[in-house]
Amino acid sequence: MTDIRHDAHRQRFETVVDGHTCELDYQLRDNVMAILHTGVPEPVGGRGIAAQLTAAALTLARENNWRVRPLCSYAAAYIRRHPEYTSLLA
Repeated sequence: MTDIRHDAHRQRFETVVDGHTCELDYQLRDNVMAILHTGVPEPVGGRGIAAQLTAAALTLARENNWRVRPLCSYAAAYIRRHPEYTSLLA
């Protein structure tokens, strides 16, 4: 498991892996978390980092009773693969 940091002010989850910053950006409005972007640089891709970032964001949404709008194609696909999160969809 990667050490993921949540920066609520910047509305971002991030982690650094082998010197590369990986991130998930979101926008929170009216208790709806719109997941805008996940980014994992190619040199550290394929390690499940985007999945960990997405799971962290969805966990935060669940803990705060927020709805989720996955505008990022990766986040949308992640939710389809993990039906336990479909109840969060806005």
